[in-house]
Amino acid sequence: MIAQRYQLENYVKILIGITITLLIIGLIFIYSASSVFALEQQGSAYYFLKKQIIGLFLGTLGALFCYTIPLKLLKQLTPLFFWGSWLLTLGTLIPGISRTIHGSSRWLSIGGFSFQPSDLLKITLVLFVARFLEKKSTTVFTFKKSFVPFLILIGLTSIVLLRQPDFGLTVTLATTSMLMIFIAGLPLLYVGIALGTAIPAFGVLILAFPYRLKRILVFLNPWKDPKGAGFQIIQSLIAIGSGGWFGIGIGESKQKFFYLPMQHTDFIFSIIAEETGFIGASLILILYALFLYFGCKIALQLDDLFARFTVIGLTLIITLQALINIFVTTGLLPTKGIGLPFISYGNSALICSLCMIGIIANVAKK
Repeated sequence: MIAQRYQLENYVKILIGITITLLIIGLIFIYSASSVFALEQQGSAYYFLKKQIIGLFLGTLGALFCYTIPLKLLKQLTPLFFWGSWLLTLGTLIPGISRTIHGSSRWLSIGGFSFQPSDLLKITLVLFVARFLEKKSTTVFTFKKSFVPFLILIGLTSIVLLRQPDFGLTVTLATTSMLMIFIAGLPLLYVGIALGTAIPAFGVLILAFPYRLKRILVFLNPWKDPKGAGFQIIQSLIAIGSGGWFGIGIGESKQKFFYLPMQHTDFIFSIIAEETGFIGASLILILYALFLYFGCKIALQLDDLFARFTVIGLTLIITLQALINIFVTTGLLPTKGIGLPFISYGNSALICSLCMIGIIANVAKK
């Protein structure tokens, strides 16, 4: 028992170490990627770096707070947290308090302070699904009493996200939730039913909105419109290809000179690959793979089912976001508005990601 406890503590320390490494890489490349843009738009090359450091400070406080919440209290308050974050996300659809950026209303702006409530929804949905799975563990998993309520939960979450619209996060949360319930022992028949329903639904959502269909067509052949819809992914591929094996040097990116849009947010991986090459890009992939590995190792050590499913869910959602972001920047998926966890610029995402680490450490210590 003592040996198991010692091993668990080591896994948590390694996970935190991986997170710190990703954060340091993020600070370095946020400055490198954004310095020219920040100097042009804000008059200071350090503008986005300073804001990210503020987010890091607030995120550290959030992680410490999440680390201290008693597990029993966290479990009891989970429904309140989930529905509260769901209502905040719904608030982004209300004119006057919502803020639209790049055609999506994902931000609430109150008193000059803007934040993205869907980042909070990521955490609370995982907690809610974990609590749901813990309660169902003592009963027979039936379609009507177990799977249908789960589908309703995912449906309500997806509706509010698709209205923003945020198709990428909808897919991420639905996939994470489905993986959680599959790991919990969901019969394969139900998985087939869910996939059989989801695939046509996603097809309709793509065909019903011309801009989504356009993204698919651009993904299939970005060179058909190299100066228009295909410009961003082409510039991303140029950046990655320019890096070669060892990169052109940190701070020496050419694509950040207004060639590659969103170079410090959604496409920061392209700048990392350009400046550090295949070696640096591989290091990022290895770090996220290790994050997934040690997150799962922590979950397997836990006896409390709520704690176990919480760690699995939070680990999966961070890893899936990283995977989707890297696939988008390398042209393996259509463009999505998902940043690279702990690395991309964005205070809301950074704070909530660090809170996830605080929760993982919290449930592990219990």
